[in-house]
Amino acid sequence: MPDTPPVTFDDVRDAAARLSGVAHRTPVLRSRTLDELVGAEVFLKCENFQRVGAFKFRGAYNAISRLAPEQLAKGIAAYSSGNHAQAVALAARELGTTAVILMPEDTPVSKRDATAAYGAEIVTYDRYTGDRVAIGEAMAADRGLALIPPYEHTHVIAGQGTAALELIEEVGELDALVVPVGGGGLISGSATAAKGLRPSVRVVGVEPEAGDDTRRSLAAGHRVSIAIPRTIADGLAADTPGELTFSINQRLVDEIVVVADDEIRAAMRLAFERMKIVVEPSGATGIGALLAGRAGPVPPRVGVIISGGNIGAARFAELCGA
Repeated sequence: MPDTPPVTFDDVRDAAARLSGVAHRTPVLRSRTLDELVGAEVFLKCENFQRVGAFKFRGAYNAISRLAPEQLAKGIAAYSSGNHAQAVALAARELGTTAVILMPEDTPVSKRDATAAYGAEIVTYDRYTGDRVAIGEAMAADRGLALIPPYEHTHVIAGQGTAALELIEEVGELDALVVPVGGGGLISGSATAAKGLRPSVRVVGVEPEAGDDTRRSLAAGHRVSIAIPRTIADGLAADTPGELTFSINQRLVDEIVVVADDEIRAAMRLAFERMKIVVEPSGATGIGALLAGRAGPVPPRVGVIISGGNIGAARFAELCGA
């Protein structure tokens, strides 16, 4: 691994300044019931209240806002299962440019409709047979668009890290930070911010049981590919960690744990019934890991990033119903 990390704490600070007044400074919520069940003080950074309903707006805006005017005039491309798609579409609109988004055919309707509503053109592919990176790169090259990937980009990672930065600035020192893991952008940025503020903080990533590519990769010491995961946590359905994000997570992440789909459902129900908030499956994994005892002995003060809340009413009822 190189001596100089690709994303630094100063990069996260710089992203925070750029996002000030543009991204929401999302609330930190508490639940006495959750504290009692977990046996610790739990601080929930609620990115379900972020613009587009997920943390992804932070990274997308930070990256797109740095493009040269001539590139903004040509437009933006991205590939995403939903939240990054919406984030790029909105950030592009805010910055006066256009976006073309490659999305899986089975993307939840609510996420696809929201992306279109922000003005993006949508191109679909089969996530189980197609290579979205190859398709997305070819599409961007053919049209002369700037490709903004969901996590393999230093400015995207730095932007995502501002969620953890805000959390710790608001609540003070944490003993542990629990973060959902898909491609690794959120946790690599969050770990950069958290360790920059307190090197001793324990950073724990959470993946769905069916999609533990990062856990396997960290154990192996190199990136490992798995079959495309089938899980209700569609936003975390990565089959291989990003090269850039993995290099950061090898340095900074202390542990990766997994949660079952039923444990994710239980976390969604608790958040809704006790805290009156709607959390999508991917966003509920951190709460699920704590409730199920997956994260080991829980220290006194724990931060959890709820990564998003983009889920349709029918799907939410289906997952959370008896």
